[in-house]
Amino acid sequence: MIIDSHCHLDYPNLYDQLLNVLNRAKKNKVNNLLTICTTLESFVKIKIIVNKYDNVYGTFGIHPHETKNFTEVDFDFILKEIRNNKKIIGVGETGLDFYYNHSDKDIQKKSFTNHIRAAAKLDIPIIVHSRNAEDETFKIIKDEMMNNKLRVLIHCFTGSSDFANKLLDIGCYISVSGIITFKNSNDLTKTISSIPLDKLLVETDSPYLSPLPHRGKPNEPSYITHTVEKLASIKGVEKEEVMKNTTKNFMELFKLK
Repeated sequence: MIIDSHCHLDYPNLYDQLLNVLNRAKKNKVNNLLTICTTLESFVKIKIIVNKYDNVYGTFGIHPHETKNFTEVDFDFILKEIRNNKKIIGVGETGLDFYYNHSDKDIQKKSFTNHIRAAAKLDIPIIVHSRNAEDETFKIIKDEMMNNKLRVLIHCFTGSSDFANKLLDIGCYISVSGIITFKNSNDLTKTISSIPLDKLLVETDSPYLSPLPHRGKPNEPSYITHTVEKLASIKGVEKEEVMKNTTKNFMELFKLK
């Protein structure tokens, strides 16, 4: 069994053919999926999806790009939305993205902190996006861990080995996407090779980041098999071991049976 720990099933090219997407995923041993929230509009569709399909779970959160548009989503707002649905099992995607700076850095940081504190209060994992903001991301997570018990998942990891090591030192989990299949990902694959298998999850981030050999096409959960195979190659193990361990890690992180 494989779990796609991060996909966006509410996006049009997946949502519009969702049953077919889920059937193709199942044929490729993707038995469970976590569909990730980015906006309030996104959450409307996510609630419909998770209530319709038993094997799909969801999250609630505002993507760092969108934080300037949803400043009303504070600590209390997040608590209220998640407490209303038992299949919403994580907070996010939240974090910092200083590559595009679509939202002001201070607004991103405030939103990130609110999301973290809500996740701690609810005792559910927080799903973190970090791009061009390693130092700031790590500082906020570490500072918040001083006062809160946190379960952290760094999604679509593309960072440095130093960043990975610091995250592992404070107990974070790291998720890898189809990027590890790209021909120019040598530095990333070297970093991933040093991360213990008991701290890794896999994801598609679909409809983005299609792995080889599907680059240039919209991504979907069934394509995660290529990421699993590449991760197995990087770690020098059979793909079944990757499937077993990443599934176990997901279940333990999200406290699912």
